[in-house]
Amino acid sequence: MPRIAERPWIVRRRSPVRTLVVAALAVAGLLPLTAAGAPTLAAAAAAAPAVYSGAEDDEARELSPELRAKLDEAVQRVMREAGIPGVQVGLWLPGRGRYVRSFGVADKETGAPMTDRLNMRIGSETKTFTATAVLQLVDEGLVGLDEPIAAYLDSVLCGEIITVRNLLEMRSGLFPYSADADFGNDFLSDPQRVFTPQELLAYGYKHDNVFPPGTRYQYSNSNYILLGLLVEKLSGQSIEQFVHDRITAPSGLRHTLYPEGTALPAPYAHGYTNQTLSGEIADSTHWNPSWAWSAGAIVSDLRDLKHWAEDVATGTLLSPATQAQRLKMLPTGIPGADYGLGIFNIGGWIGHNGSLPGYESLTIYLPEERATLVLLLNSDIIAQNSEPSTLVGKAVTSIVTPDHIYDIPPGK
Repeated sequence: MPRIAERPWIVRRRSPVRTLVVAALAVAGLLPLTAAGAPTLAAAAAAAPAVYSGAEDDEARELSPELRAKLDEAVQRVMREAGIPGVQVGLWLPGRGRYVRSFGVADKETGAPMTDRLNMRIGSETKTFTATAVLQLVDEGLVGLDEPIAAYLDSVLCGEIITVRNLLEMRSGLFPYSADADFGNDFLSDPQRVFTPQELLAYGYKHDNVFPPGTRYQYSNSNYILLGLLVEKLSGQSIEQFVHDRITAPSGLRHTLYPEGTALPAPYAHGYTNQTLSGEIADSTHWNPSWAWSAGAIVSDLRDLKHWAEDVATGTLLSPATQAQRLKMLPTGIPGADYGLGIFNIGGWIGHNGSLPGYESLTIYLPEERATLVLLLNSDIIAQNSEPSTLVGKAVTSIVTPDHIYDIPPGK
């Protein structure tokens, strides 16, 4: 949930680079909003929803016409109110049917429609892959969750008392590098810049740790950069190769990957952000995601994320004991929102969200109904003091699972 400035799902005040993903509850301030979203409203409202009718989906039957109409209206209403250019929605409700729709535009310049076959940046949902990689090493006996990170990596501030578990659950106390003013200026001055993991951590290390490890929650991308380095050191592989070999390939995720440089695999949707030095809206499609690395650089698509939602929530790639550790949720300070090891529980929905300049995502699974919801948006511009993915997620779940509503209070 965060953005460059650490724009998480839970705490938000914008700062230069709202940190990636939204995914998480965070803590830094972001750039001021502008009124620039308005021109996209007409295009978003006018574009007819694209319906996918392929046979490969687990739920071959569509939801009832009445329910589809309610969802169509709700999603398009949020798009108009929030100025969202385009949205992909995938909802699978076993025993009830599926709802796969795309609304609005994928490219504001050409007017090309959004479709449910376009690749998107998923921001902090990357953390679910990084956490899975670390937990696989736990299963192999190479990592101890309660061992200090200093046992594996050098030069971590307070590394002798910060555990691997603290990093995974966002309770390390490390200052988030993406909330550093110099980082925000350096990135936004040159969005094509390539950052190394060590350079990213250095921005955070300029600051004292925020609190003693384990004492409270604070979303910090610094945690997951360190975890990426941990995976690389102990596996002998790059994080990109490890995720491919051990996670995406075994799970059959053919469109989920770390991109090369600034490239986005075609076909893709353009992304739009106001995380700029001027505050004006810019096309951020080809901004370099190296600044997010193992905390938020992955690209994926709707159907891959549908399968990944269940894999993460049920522990397909982990031992039952390690999955149980992953799902030990702790309070974040926001009512109804708890965080485990790279995964959250909001209203009974388990998963993660993501936010990168120009893109937002939400991939969640409701064990009680074996339901899955995936959202992909090509805007990360805050509306109504909320992440746009939160607004769409709340609208959808309020209709289909009124006892389990995905919601994060405005301004959180």
